[in-house]
Amino acid sequence: MKQKKKIHKPKKRKHFNKKKLEIKKHIKSKKETSEESNKIKTESFNKEEETYEIEVDKVKIKIEIKSLTSGYTYLLKLPEISIATTTLLNEVRNNLITATTIGMKEIINPTAFKKIKLTFMKEAETIIKEKIPTIEQHMMEFLVGKLMQDMLGLGEIEFLINDPNLEEIVITSSKEPIKVYHKKYGWLSTNLKIKKEEDIINYSNIIARRVGRQINVLTPLLDAHLISGDRVNSILYPISTKGNTITIRKFARDPYTIIDLINNNTISLEVAVLLWLGIEYEMNILISGGTASGKTTILNACMPFIPPNHRIISVEDTRELMLPEFLYWCPLVTRSPNPEGKGEVSMLDLLVNSLRMRPDRIILGEMRREEEARVLFEAMHTGHSVYATLHANSTAETISRLTNPPLNVPPNLLNTVNLNVVVFRDRKKGIRRILQVSEFESNKEDATANILYRWIPEGDKIIKHSESSRFFEDITRNTGMSQREIDQNLEEKKRIILWLIKNKIRDLNDFGKVMNHYYHNKEELIKSISKNDIKNILEK
Repeated sequence: MKQKKKIHKPKKRKHFNKKKLEIKKHIKSKKETSEESNKIKTESFNKEEETYEIEVDKVKIKIEIKSLTSGYTYLLKLPEISIATTTLLNEVRNNLITATTIGMKEIINPTAFKKIKLTFMKEAETIIKEKIPTIEQHMMEFLVGKLMQDMLGLGEIEFLINDPNLEEIVITSSKEPIKVYHKKYGWLSTNLKIKKEEDIINYSNIIARRVGRQINVLTPLLDAHLISGDRVNSILYPISTKGNTITIRKFARDPYTIIDLINNNTISLEVAVLLWLGIEYEMNILISGGTASGKTTILNACMPFIPPNHRIISVEDTRELMLPEFLYWCPLVTRSPNPEGKGEVSMLDLLVNSLRMRPDRIILGEMRREEEARVLFEAMHTGHSVYATLHANSTAETISRLTNPPLNVPPNLLNTVNLNVVVFRDRKKGIRRILQVSEFESNKEDATANILYRWIPEGDKIIKHSESSRFFEDITRNTGMSQREIDQNLEEKKRIILWLIKNKIRDLNDFGKVMNHYYHNKEELIKSISKNDIKNILEK
């Protein structure tokens, strides 16, 4: 038998593989080039502007502000939680609920609530250690912090609430990311999103319960405040047609003092000492401005100028003022009616009641109605020193708002207002400035404004506009001081404020200590300033 000859076919496989490898390399090379190109593009449009850390319940997280083509974005770098960890947290949560009971009194009372939180944290640590004896401390702190935010707080929103750089937090619906207003960058979109509409309703209910209120289909509007003092407004669907919404206006943890306002050019040194002089000698001051222009900020910054032996009563819808410890201050806040329409305490009720509390100074958060204006001007006429805010964009507009509905103050009563300070906010530049400082000149029929100082955009400065016709005359009549003595007093005040600026003394209570020292022993304060003896002033 003839054997079949083996036909050896050429091995094209190797050659094919080689070719395929070359193509693969070429594609990879192309892909890498494309990726590098995209990376460069992304970097140019995804630039990191600022990074900082915040800590909430011992949980530290990183915040990044990134510049994208669409604008700035606020990013929270939150660690991902696995299914096993979520199960563990749920078990611990159930154990805590079983072991501890909370009454309504503890929820409403901020001091009691803090104690409960500490108790919960200790209990949670004990339970987690029992379940995972080898757990590291930083992981323990993270898990306990996460539990506290979910059980006693508003979840991940707690990080936003505790960021000192934010002024406003807005949840429009579960379909849109949470928006925030940053002090430096303005409105920013975040990488946080509420998963369900029910979660927003739940957060609204948590907030309502803490102030003894409720929000539901029958009462879909809520105006309340958090334990931290932040103001909250909530509206339920379908009143808010996009979905359930929450707006949180943050309360300043470290409020601006007059030193901060001079440093950031909001107010000039001359205007600051003029306000100090007016407040020291019980002049009545109205602060006007648009929405979020900084009216309350200016009002709060001026209040430490009040002498310590004067009784102060403040009336607000939501507590926003924060005065130094040395002042004799009684803050009052309004209360909305319950679902049955009972239990309301209005601003008018508090204003009328405050006159029976023998106040030296009355502070009104905002003047909105004719009855409030009438009581306030009556208080001025009966010898009380009054400070209030009002929505108006200029002195002329302030006069128009006061003398027309809904306030309807007779023009001849405007003489009781010694100074009107108008605050302006330039949204484009993101700055707030004192626009005008004026006095009112009125008779039976009408009132006009005499502008003492005004802000000019060219050069961004506040200049003197005209001489006072009434203010210094009123000071002289009330104090018996001559114009020369008033001028010396103003120079003395300038010297003190310049020393505070130089030594960077801007904290509210430190600033308050200096003011307290000024009213108790002015000569000693001046001597200490001459020697630059900070300890003698702040440690007394």
